[in-house]
Amino acid sequence: MPEFSIFSLGLILLTASVVAIVSRRLKLPYSVGLVIAGIGLALLPSATKLPLTRDLIFNIFLPPLVFEAALQLEWRAFRRNLPLTLGLAFPGVVIATGLVAAGMHFVIGWSWIGAALFGVLIAATDPVSVIAAFRETKVAPRLSMIVESESLLNDGAAAVGFSLVVAIAAGAAMTPVAIAGSLLWTIAGGVLSGVTVAAVVLVLAWRTEDHLVEITLTTIAAYGSFLTAEHFHMSGVLASLSAGLLVGNIGWMRAISESGRSHVLAFWEYAAFLANSVVFILIGSHEAHQPIIPLARAAAAGVVLVLLGRALAVYPLCSLFAGTRSGIDLRYQHVLVWGGLRGALALALALALPGDVPERQEILVVAFAVVAFSIVVQGITMPWLIRRLGLLRDDDAATAHHRSG
Repeated sequence: MPEFSIFSLGLILLTASVVAIVSRRLKLPYSVGLVIAGIGLALLPSATKLPLTRDLIFNIFLPPLVFEAALQLEWRAFRRNLPLTLGLAFPGVVIATGLVAAGMHFVIGWSWIGAALFGVLIAATDPVSVIAAFRETKVAPRLSMIVESESLLNDGAAAVGFSLVVAIAAGAAMTPVAIAGSLLWTIAGGVLSGVTVAAVVLVLAWRTEDHLVEITLTTIAAYGSFLTAEHFHMSGVLASLSAGLLVGNIGWMRAISESGRSHVLAFWEYAAFLANSVVFILIGSHEAHQPIIPLARAAAAGVVLVLLGRALAVYPLCSLFAGTRSGIDLRYQHVLVWGGLRGALALALALALPGDVPERQEILVVAFAVVAFSIVVQGITMPWLIRRLGLLRDDDAATAHHRSG
């Protein structure tokens, strides 16, 4: 397996810096620029194939991205929207998985196992892509909260569904009791892991006002919670989410010093920027090597089915909350459908597919195609859609109106 060299890492960081400058001047989504830059790097004559593995995504890049996002979530707003986000994250993933799996089986002719594996790994929206996109577009605060929260929560459903289908493919018999137990272990275990690790870290942080120690302790909270949960086959994303929520809402009260707070936030903002940069460039570099043309029909079907599955999940489920505190209007629902981006999480699961799975190579190629469409096409058009629907934050909307006048 290829490994990072100092030169490769330096080239990625330099590319990320240039892309950040150029994309902001051109008002293009940063993640789109990174993917395109990654494709460009891969096509250079002297380019070496950069590594992209499930372990690299899960163990290195996801913890800081999830933890940093959770640090920014305000608990009251998160709790207020929890009924809706849980509905989208769990029943929504099941609905989308079913439609995508059925479509790939009947339209493309994949086996039920291969179609089901593709359906479950591509059904969940990706916290890396979603958070990167919505931080840049400056949408209305509640919409941003709903989209980001759902992308962080639905990992539990995707992880359980993926492990269940892999077990079935290996010949295991899964009963409803076993499925419920696996779901409970993954979700509750992940939350408990995150809360436990974060609580220990906050007790230690309460005894110091050294911002370097506080940064180190929050790093332990992010990675410690994630890796502990993953080791015991729980949800690492939910563990880091829980740890980040605890640090970001309780830690600021007393445990993290007033002077240390700005240092902690600045460190995690940079860590998220760094992880985002490397992930999207790696995705782009691997897109360049995917044999999309021989599987163009399957790739096109995958893109269409993923969008249809998302729509079938969002509109009916949101209608159930109409007239309640969790209800959202149709404009928000349009953004939820088009803004349900796929990315590193789907690729990590695809890369983790066992070698004896039917259509493994086809699943991997089509997953890359869906992710590329999601990041580039949906990512580029998201700001336009949000402006068209009038969902910019009030200050940004006022600025846009002033400029247009």
